[in-house]
Amino acid sequence: MKELNINGYTETIIERSDYPQEKCKSILENEVTAILGYGPQGYGQGMNMRDQGFNVILGLRRGSSWEKAVKDGWVEGENLFEISEAVQRGTIIQFLLSDAGQIQAWPTVKENLSEGNALYFSHGFGVVFHEDTGIIPPDNVDVILVAPKGSGLTVRTHFKAGRGINSSFAIHQDFTGRAKERCVATAFAIGSGHLFETTFSKEVHSDLTGERCVLMGLLQGAFLAQYEVLREHGHSPSEAYNETIEEALQSLYPLVAENGMDWMYANCSTTAQRGALDWAPKFRDTLKPVIEECYQKVLSGEEARRSIESNSKSDYRARLEEELAEINNQEMWIAGKQLRQLRPENL
Repeated sequence: MKELNINGYTETIIERSDYPQEKCKSILENEVTAILGYGPQGYGQGMNMRDQGFNVILGLRRGSSWEKAVKDGWVEGENLFEISEAVQRGTIIQFLLSDAGQIQAWPTVKENLSEGNALYFSHGFGVVFHEDTGIIPPDNVDVILVAPKGSGLTVRTHFKAGRGINSSFAIHQDFTGRAKERCVATAFAIGSGHLFETTFSKEVHSDLTGERCVLMGLLQGAFLAQYEVLREHGHSPSEAYNETIEEALQSLYPLVAENGMDWMYANCSTTAQRGALDWAPKFRDTLKPVIEECYQKVLSGEEARRSIESNSKSDYRARLEEELAEINNQEMWIAGKQLRQLRPENL
């Protein structure tokens, strides 16, 4: 374990070396982990646990996810079951359906839980916004959370590359007295690199804000704004794309990931340094009120209600595809498709 002290704020980081695979297997020796859902997180966490020899089963509805699981080597009646049976067979129930899917499946899951089970989430949405979701765990189970800081696909690719993805963890309810050790052991069993502690509320509030701002919403908006300005001033699609996206993702952002923003600045030209240092405060002052507005709407539950309402409509999937197609058909991303093929690794 490592103690971090940042400006007087102290927290404990749990490292993979604190919980080697043998220790995790010992803790989980008598557990059956039932993963409900086979979206990105269900796929990534399930495959990682299966590859390491943990006792893991899937609980799915019959359909496309079921067929995908079979293609991935899960066997009906052996480690692949319908949701109700998987819950009955499991002792740690990983509830990894989408937020809307969790609302729909919760009555079935709740009905089949047994005393002493651990109900595991990778997102605090359902529990925190229980007035809107109806997800209120019974008192006689552990309620735990492991939230990888990346998509389920990244959980899988990092694991296959011999790396781990950082995760947060939280204990919402400790009925058995073993909730933390079950939680932490499972966190490393799914391929986490290191863990930091949070709460269900803090996880969901930070996650929803991040998705809407720097991680996704702000990123698309900022990329598009700069691309459009360059194009409107006569720059070619190739130049606008390269200066906006290709250089960011292929050159500069990896430097930030490697050693931090200051290191990236130090490894750029003095002209770039001067401009970045001068303009960063302007963007911070402009964007902070927008991000604060977003955070307050997350905190109030407004964003959760919008998501639940939208995702529960019968035409949700069709409407989503239309919105994604609109992004996909923006000139910026059309240019990107063609220019990515010219990267050296693709030639």
